[in-house]
Amino acid sequence: MRRYSVFLLLLLGLLVLLPATTMAADPSGAGNPIDLEGAMNSIDYVWVLVCAFLVFFMQAGFAMVEAGMVRVKNVANVLMKNFMDFAIGTIAFLVIGYSLLMGSDVGGMFGDPSSNFMLFGESYDVGNMLLWFFMLVFAATSVTIVSGAIAERPKFKTYLIYSAVVTALIYPIYGHWIWGGGWLAASDLMVNLGGGYGALDFAGSGVVHALGGLLALAACIVIGPRIGKYTKEGKPLPIPGHNMTIVMLGGFILWFGWFGFNAGSTLSGNQLIIAKICVTTVIAGAVGAVTAVLLSWRRAGTPDLGLAVNGMLGGLVGITAGCAWVEPWAAMVIGVVSGIIVCYGVWFLEKKGVDDVVGAISVHGFNGLWGLIALGLFADGTFGVYTVDGPLVTGLLYGNAGFFVAQMINVVVLAIYALGTGFALFYGLKKTVGIRVSPEEELQGLDISEHNVSAYPEMVTKDVAMTQEAVK
Repeated sequence: MRRYSVFLLLLLGLLVLLPATTMAADPSGAGNPIDLEGAMNSIDYVWVLVCAFLVFFMQAGFAMVEAGMVRVKNVANVLMKNFMDFAIGTIAFLVIGYSLLMGSDVGGMFGDPSSNFMLFGESYDVGNMLLWFFMLVFAATSVTIVSGAIAERPKFKTYLIYSAVVTALIYPIYGHWIWGGGWLAASDLMVNLGGGYGALDFAGSGVVHALGGLLALAACIVIGPRIGKYTKEGKPLPIPGHNMTIVMLGGFILWFGWFGFNAGSTLSGNQLIIAKICVTTVIAGAVGAVTAVLLSWRRAGTPDLGLAVNGMLGGLVGITAGCAWVEPWAAMVIGVVSGIIVCYGVWFLEKKGVDDVVGAISVHGFNGLWGLIALGLFADGTFGVYTVDGPLVTGLLYGNAGFFVAQMINVVVLAIYALGTGFALFYGLKKTVGIRVSPEEELQGLDISEHNVSAYPEMVTKDVAMTQEAVK
């Protein structure tokens, strides 16, 4: 007991000596008070930054999943898109995206474009820098979802335009409605309906995933299926990915990064609800994977590795909106439904002629909407609106029908907004700069036609020959 007491005293002393980064004391972060409050603020800053690093690393996970799911002749193109959409997106988010997302509210519709512009002027404080970086990596996650869905077909320059437009305009405007003080979360109508709060989304089932997934649906419809995906009679044919090893690696990276995605959304390392968030997150992912494996096993006679990874991802997407507000048993239910949505969503879209290479629409789009609905059902009233303070969040099963209605309004609005802006964007690109490479370039592979490089030079010739034979 004595050793334990000495250890606690030493730990307290170290915390007091930690350099604080309290924004209120010194916006520049150059000098900070050395006290317990300052140390706790430092913990918050370090926590949020580490979680942002994890979310940033999820870009590598997406790149690996997508690269493994495509053929050898398109691997370099997929990697290039994942790399560049973060680079392009960072610039777009700096110039205008962050202002529209988190700037001073303008009529509940968007943030003031002049506030936080390029992080100039009054925006230069460490608290604002922290939030900008955290919001950036979330925006990049949403944007990259489309890459895998339309893989092996789009012009590279067109994809870069898409990436800039979504990061600068489409993502921030809807994000403002939920996270920036916009009308879905903060209008009198929605707040009164929800019982003290409007529509909610803790870590982005809707803001990040459903938006990206529904944009992917619009993109897949506009761009059309890959050459050789369907017979003349419209029967879908399998086009296997070239490397399931890196698909699984990407899946593990995404699962790992998701703990930063969800738990980091507390924006505080001192909110110990982060433990519960990690628990609900891992449960939903695991149950989603098991559900998808069982369904694929029953349907095909063998368990499908790709659907196992997507089932896990679907479970993670489904829990993201309510990870802090639901109990572990509810996370299991959310995971089961997510796994079902992934499998039947993939099979349904394939039959309807929607060629989604990685299953992004079902994983992110459909399950993102399910996550918003699940929050409206299962929020258990033990945690406040994003913090321990404020009214507790309760769903339909705990007596708050109004909040469930608010979530359903959010689902409908998001679906209309994402599909409407998505079709407008991709049809606009199709009619102007063009959205798809030529058939000859597609058969050759986008690595050569778009980048004059190949990830697997010795294998591409064989792959092209197999594709041409399959088309015949």
